[in-house]
Amino acid sequence: MTAAAAEPADPSGGRDLPPEELPTYVLSRWLFLRLLGLVYLIAFVSLAVQLRGLIGEHGILPAGRFLDWAYSMYHGQAYRLLPTVFWLGASDAALVAVAWTGAVLALLLVLGVAPLLVLALLWVLYLSLSVVGQEFLSFQWDALLLEAGLLSLLWAPASWLTRRRVPAPSEVGRLLLVFLLFKLMFLSGVTKLLSGDPTWRNLTALDYHFETQPLPPWTAWYADHLPSALHRAATLVMFVIELGAPWLVFARRRRVRHAGVAALAFLQLGIAATGNYGFFNLLALVLCIPLLDDRLLGRVIPLRLEREERKSGGLRTAQAVVAAALMVVSLLTFAREIAYTLPGGRGLGYLPRWSERMLAWVGPFRTINGYGLFRVMTTERPELVIEGSRDGVEWRAYEFRWKPGDVDRRPRFVAPYQPRLDWQMWFAALDPLGGYGWLQSLGGALRRGTPEVLALLGRNPFSDAPPRFVRLTRYIYRFSGVEQRRRTGAWWVREPEGHLPLGPSPPEAGTAAR
Repeated sequence: MTAAAAEPADPSGGRDLPPEELPTYVLSRWLFLRLLGLVYLIAFVSLAVQLRGLIGEHGILPAGRFLDWAYSMYHGQAYRLLPTVFWLGASDAALVAVAWTGAVLALLLVLGVAPLLVLALLWVLYLSLSVVGQEFLSFQWDALLLEAGLLSLLWAPASWLTRRRVPAPSEVGRLLLVFLLFKLMFLSGVTKLLSGDPTWRNLTALDYHFETQPLPPWTAWYADHLPSALHRAATLVMFVIELGAPWLVFARRRRVRHAGVAALAFLQLGIAATGNYGFFNLLALVLCIPLLDDRLLGRVIPLRLEREERKSGGLRTAQAVVAAALMVVSLLTFAREIAYTLPGGRGLGYLPRWSERMLAWVGPFRTINGYGLFRVMTTERPELVIEGSRDGVEWRAYEFRWKPGDVDRRPRFVAPYQPRLDWQMWFAALDPLGGYGWLQSLGGALRRGTPEVLALLGRNPFSDAPPRFVRLTRYIYRFSGVEQRRRTGAWWVREPEGHLPLGPSPPEAGTAAR
């Protein structure tokens, strides 16, 4: 029967439908898989151009050295704890080949070629990169992409090419994706409240957020200067959406479900308009697609697909068993995230012991996760500026392309591309001593003038020969005021707090950063 077609009107009017008119999701699946392929494409391409400097043989955290260390520590258990194809070799050529292979596979998914096989390969390759990426691939949207990619295997058609007649979508696969959206959004709201962070509870978080987020674009400057009353109202709306809209996706009435999707999409677009969060916002929007049935999508996508019912009781049973196991693990991650967020993690004691054993067993695959974005708001913005010197007296600053540095440089949009080093520098600024290991490696690469690492930065003030000394200067950055920017053109103001040497320290080096 015809499952997706352009129709002049919605015959249900938003009312409950009789069984023979229940919504179908053939066109929804078609769109979802192609947009998921686009997200994978962005993720792999953005990694391909950064891997040499981040985890290559001459990078900041070489993947090969990391795997050698892991094997020396865990011996044969290392293969289970760190599942990655790079046990076969972690050279620069291997890293880049995997990334570009992932990009090609993502294009095949966009084109609808062998989606089931392609999705499985994409998951394996992205997991492999996530494992050896260490700190640089430890973001929540990396975990979200792995989880969405795995669950999509239960929804994808087992066909080689897109045809007019396609296998009927698995309902259990779709519901797992819907629950993933619910888990992502509801946990993002409830963990903010359970964390006890006062800025969320008194609705003042947005007074700080736009200025202190990792890579603010120029729009964040304007958002930051909006009245505090508007910030509080926007925070309240955010809570209403994150805590309320996820429940609407399970409503019986189509219009209620679609209203929930619209609210979630509105929130993601607002975040994307004032921040740089890689492919996170796009992926979150893609996860809304399984809630849009063919009757709705048929109005805007002029494509006709026919659902082909196939009698395969064994396949459906297998799908149901796998889906049930994945749902159990997903519910456990949901509960653990809430328990962990309670002050002191006191809720963890209420979880059954077997649940921790189960989660520990599946943990190395990094695929079924809990989420909690910005559960504690940062209220000031420390920044680390890397400086080099040949004599220990005159210091010159390296410039990054995207993170704040020069106070006169206009903040820019970079999403959906994610500059991984720029992002990691934000975390390091919050705790310089906690990230001192990889920061020391970064400093050593700059003193050697390593081309692969320098390619991750913007302006190199030592293009003729590398510096002898490298240090970090810690500043507190704030957005400039309206009058100040009108007068000077500066987007930021900053105050120095101290220095932290990276490697040999000249006598003139300052005190350690706090």
